[in-house]
Amino acid sequence: MTSSSELFKQAQNVLPGGVNSPVRACKSVGCDPLFIEKAAGSRMWSTDGQELIDYVMSWGPMMLGHGYEDIKKAAHKAVDMGASFGAPCPDEITLAEEIIKMVPSIEMVRMVNSGTEATMSALRLARGVTGRDKVLKFEGCYHGHSDCFLASAGSGLATFSIPGTPGVPEGTVKDTLLAPYNDLEAVKAVFAKEGKNIAAIIVEPVAGNMGLVLPAEGFLQGLRDLCDEYGALLIFDEVITGFRVTSGGVGPRFGIDADLTTMGKIIGGGFPVGCYGGKKKYMSRISPCGDVYQAGTLSGNPVAMAAGIATLRALQKHDYDALEARTIKLAEDMKSALEANGFKIVLNHIASIFTLFFAEQPVTDFESAKKGDADIYSSFYRHMREKGINLAPSSFECTFTSFAHSEEDYEATLEAVKSFKG
Repeated sequence: MTSSSELFKQAQNVLPGGVNSPVRACKSVGCDPLFIEKAAGSRMWSTDGQELIDYVMSWGPMMLGHGYEDIKKAAHKAVDMGASFGAPCPDEITLAEEIIKMVPSIEMVRMVNSGTEATMSALRLARGVTGRDKVLKFEGCYHGHSDCFLASAGSGLATFSIPGTPGVPEGTVKDTLLAPYNDLEAVKAVFAKEGKNIAAIIVEPVAGNMGLVLPAEGFLQGLRDLCDEYGALLIFDEVITGFRVTSGGVGPRFGIDADLTTMGKIIGGGFPVGCYGGKKKYMSRISPCGDVYQAGTLSGNPVAMAAGIATLRALQKHDYDALEARTIKLAEDMKSALEANGFKIVLNHIASIFTLFFAEQPVTDFESAKKGDADIYSSFYRHMREKGINLAPSSFECTFTSFAHSEEDYEATLEAVKSFKG
């Protein structure tokens, strides 16, 4: 058995910072990362032999739990038939049909390989459709690591306090316009000045990269109205929230019809995959039937497609309302336990997602999210990990439950929370 600390030391010789994605290094929470050997259901096991109840769930997509049997069977069968063709396969059509059936705003889909690829491709399409260059995004919303989206992004950049990042030319972000999340008046002001040049608004309709932040009443409808007024496209980035808030995406929950929607690895049961989709009149502009070019050798990978079909079909049979009720009870019980120990807590929650902020004032945007006490969260993270509870190693992330989490898991989690004294 090789310990996580030994593996991390070895990894730093060959991987920048010892990891392949920055937040995994656990720097902001003051400890080394755990290296994971296996996962099943609601649990993971580190190479040290520690068993943990997992609330990261591969950053959201494992709604059915790790190693869900139907997904494993589908993936194994697909591998036996061939791991990659570089050519169309029947399951591409089937998965696209499942997504279109579930998400009312999507009429046509293009498969890609990641959430980042989905968002950058959706923006290119919006620019091609409108003939405009500028995009409006929101402070603290993260849309992947494409250059134009790294202006005031949340999540990893916020965790490491990096204002943008070296390597992104100034000219690349000059067409990226910023507004505070939930500030509709600020968005109106931007459109009053630049509306004729704005190709799209891209937004996490429920923000998940500054911790969980819900849209204020009327905010999403206001964005829809502005896009209609000025001829811009509304892009919903549902890489985190896709099929979590409802089985039809965020749109049905708030009654908003996006023009384009991006999704990530949840459509492949956790495999590396993504997609963007939307109205047929826009998606028909994508090459080869249109003039907006986007391509990918591994797009429509047969293993990811098979796993995705199994995932979406299984999700349609599960009780979302029951999971939401159980998740909210867990979150509220955790909040009460922390408050009983003297901590100030703000709880934001929706469906099977929540964030506990160590803060005193409501968290409604990136500025208020940054007022949370990161030092206390770091102590909380380390305490919970010692007690066998795996949380996100950053205060700017979310907690995710799944259909695999049991009452026993919740009880053990609550006991661990009760014992945290700071």
